Amino acid sequence: MERLWFRPKLLEHVSSYNVATFRHDLVAGLTVGVVALPLAMAFAIATGVKPEQGIFTAIIAGFLISVLGGSRVVVGGPTAAFIVILSGILQKYGAANLALCTMMAGAMLMVMGLARLGGIIKFIPYPLTMGFTCGIAVTIFGTQLKDFLGVELPHPPAEFLPKLIATLPRIFHGHLPTVATAMACVLFIVLWPKRLARWISGSIVALILATAMTVLFNESQGWQIKTIGSVFGGIPSSIPAFAFPQVDWSTLKDLLHPALTIALLAAIESLLCAVVPTA
Repeated sequence: MERLWFRPKLLEHVSSYNVATFRHDLVAGLTVGVVALPLAMAFAIATGVKPEQGIFTAIIAGFLISVLGGSRVVVGGPTAAFIVILSGILQKYGAANLALCTMMAGAMLMVMGLARLGGIIKFIPYPLTMGFTCGIAVTIFGTQLKDFLGVELPHPPAEFLPKLIATLPRIFHGHLPTVATAMACVLFIVLWPKRLARWISGSIVALILATAMTVLFNESQGWQIKTIGSVFGGIPSSIPAFAFPQVDWSTLKDLLHPALTIALLAAIESLLCAVVPTA
């Protein structure tokens, strides 16, 4: 293993793994899974695809990254930074070409890795790391504001400011049960005691309680809070068959620029995210 040029961190920690570490990893895994899967659905919807496509991506990519990743504390997950880019590619080239574009970006990232371009992290200013992370939070806020308020926005713009401008006039026309449920979840997560967070995350408890309340009061009180099932008809119980996207050679050259954009953003974001938990 020492002779391997690239060694996944998983191989380095298998020999020293114990029951205590497993307990901590189990709690962390449950927390990340419960938070990441709804987030993956939200980002898929914001991009313009079905929520199950976000789930499939999070499960498959998360597993592969955790097995082959080079960091012990960074796995992988949905990210809001790609919403604007991916939604634009989807609208212009379609879902098949978007899949092909991401595969091209993956090939570019492999070339970057073989060239050891990850060393550029030493030259990235730390304030840029914080600014980038805060920018992602702002983007998430923009994508979820209309759903937080329970308002209808049939064709929301992809960019943050146009999306905010389109949503703000509807702020006083929100669906009260939806706003109350969303606000309760936020307060529950913020006020969850730190001594209990070591054993179970407030996000998990909030998700379970909010789901139970929605099921109960939608039926008994007619709250009419939208759910994934009511909007999208539910989530398939099986992973779709793998199929290679059809290559349209006439548009392949047009995908080089968006593929390079995806590759560069993915490389920079992964490097910056690795700095945050290890700093």
